[in-house]
Amino acid sequence: MNQIPMTLRGVNKLRQELEELKNIKRPAMISAIASAREYGDLKENAEYHAAREEQGFCEGRIQELEAKLSHSQIIDVTKMASNANGRVIFGSTVTVLNIETKQEFTYCIVGDDEADFKKKLISVNSPMARGLIGKMIEDITLIKAPGGDIEYQIVRVEYL
Repeated sequence: MNQIPMTLRGVNKLRQELEELKNIKRPAMISAIASAREYGDLKENAEYHAAREEQGFCEGRIQELEAKLSHSQIIDVTKMASNANGRVIFGSTVTVLNIETKQEFTYCIVGDDEADFKKKLISVNSPMARGLIGKMIEDITLIKAPGGDIEYQIVRVEYL
């Protein structure tokens, strides 16, 4: 499996979720299964089947998180900032100006598993990030969006 690029913040978030699943949810499910067994016949025991199904989802998520973390490549943008020379790189926070509407937007370029558009975290594989990577302040880039092409000018690049 290939390395999965992630910011330090993203890796910490996945580790926190994994710890919660292993140390809180898993023991709670084990006790829920034990309680459900006490209701009698397992063939017709809805509580037991629901608890087992939830346990399966939890175990699957634990395996998924462990795999992602084992293949993660942590990229600390603060250490790369000195070599970036003002260019947009993975992990940088970019403020862009829509040339047509004169609206400014700020995005942080992160790994696929960290992306959350509502929080202004865009995937490194998104059209927007691909159009920004490698550009510098004042550069103009054309982003191919589903609604048509949009021109943006890079206003600020930060390495937080």
